[in-house]
Amino acid sequence: MTEPVRPAEPAAPKSENRRTLIKCVTAAGVVTGFPYVHAQEKVVLRYLGTAVNQDKAIGDKFKADTGIEIQYIPVTTDDVTKRAVTAPNSFDLIDTEYFSLKKIIPTGNLMGIDSKRIKNADKITSLFTKGEVNGKKVGDQGTAPKKVMFLEGGKSKTFAKSPTQYMTLIPTTYNADTLGIRPDLIKRPIESWKELLNPEFKGKAAILNIPSIGIMDAAMVVEAMGIYKYPDKGNMTRKEIDLTIKTLIDAKKAGQFRSLWKDFNESVNLMASGEVVIQSMWSPAVTKVRSQGIACTYQPLKEGYRAWAAGFGLPTTLAGKKQDAAYEFINWFLDGWAGAYLNRQGYYSAVLETAQAKMEPYEWAYWMEGKPAEKDIKAPDGSVLEKAGKVRDGGSYNDRMGGIACWNAVMDENNYMVQKWNEFVAA
Repeated sequence: MTEPVRPAEPAAPKSENRRTLIKCVTAAGVVTGFPYVHAQEKVVLRYLGTAVNQDKAIGDKFKADTGIEIQYIPVTTDDVTKRAVTAPNSFDLIDTEYFSLKKIIPTGNLMGIDSKRIKNADKITSLFTKGEVNGKKVGDQGTAPKKVMFLEGGKSKTFAKSPTQYMTLIPTTYNADTLGIRPDLIKRPIESWKELLNPEFKGKAAILNIPSIGIMDAAMVVEAMGIYKYPDKGNMTRKEIDLTIKTLIDAKKAGQFRSLWKDFNESVNLMASGEVVIQSMWSPAVTKVRSQGIACTYQPLKEGYRAWAAGFGLPTTLAGKKQDAAYEFINWFLDGWAGAYLNRQGYYSAVLETAQAKMEPYEWAYWMEGKPAEKDIKAPDGSVLEKAGKVRDGGSYNDRMGGIACWNAVMDENNYMVQKWNEFVAA
């Protein structure tokens, strides 16, 4: 299956990406100073992840600040997990999705990240540590990060049920997904996931053809239609999978779907051409359609969003100067520059406070507070994303991330689910 590209919201100039000096640690584990630790020798960190999370600008900036080089190893999402399980000595830093941890952690191949060596550990958003946004609990169906955020010890293969000193991953990028629509062609309000299967849009709807994500979108639709309420959309029983897939097959046979898309650009072209007016969509794809002067909305829905999150992990094989350098990179990543860079792409960063310090007030107001843009909103490459006066779809961080219904997940019955999904594709 082709690995889909989830690009950065502004569509970077050469590729489409998703998604401050650092303190060192004394022998006592206390964060100190701003030394140029690796000036005397070249240190290279092998960074394993998907191409969409590996941004050249971030690697270049980190090297300029610290002298440490980042060597990107781009592979598919599935291959990130496979390498973590089978070849932990082939990388120094891994950027993986939280849902993959249920496969990786039991192998013992990732060490617990010592939060005492992370300067801003106590400032990491409560969405990850407590499952809360602005003091409000959010939906935790699927693999909510709080379920897999902590380990019982530094070498543990078991998730802790409450916060500990040792973290599995340090968050890199996360966001909340919903449906994209063409408001100019639909010409009425869209407020529910059930609209994806509304016969009104027969032949003009599309769904994401990545089984583990597409079935979550389908489950949101099934619930919204009142067909069934899942105890956990992210971990269905075989009967629940059968019901969900049957609903999709019935709709497909009735001619509901114009396409089942795998590739980001395919989703953009379907929407921009008007062949599709409602579909599973990623926020940056909506932005790319709008950049062509075509109306497109990343539509908030009353049932909530499906969220995803990725983070940095360290292999247990990492030691010495390499381990020190990896901690230095994580600390640098949380110190603001990278966070601001990601926020300007429409994603969210782990430590909001440091990112805010590296953004202009009008940028923060637009991206994070849901306020009308006081000036044109620009991507990191300088291209204009939104004109002054526009408001971000879905509004503020608190509204968007506070509206999560479920998280991307790998089900216990994943193999069966993929088999049934393939039956839907072939139907």
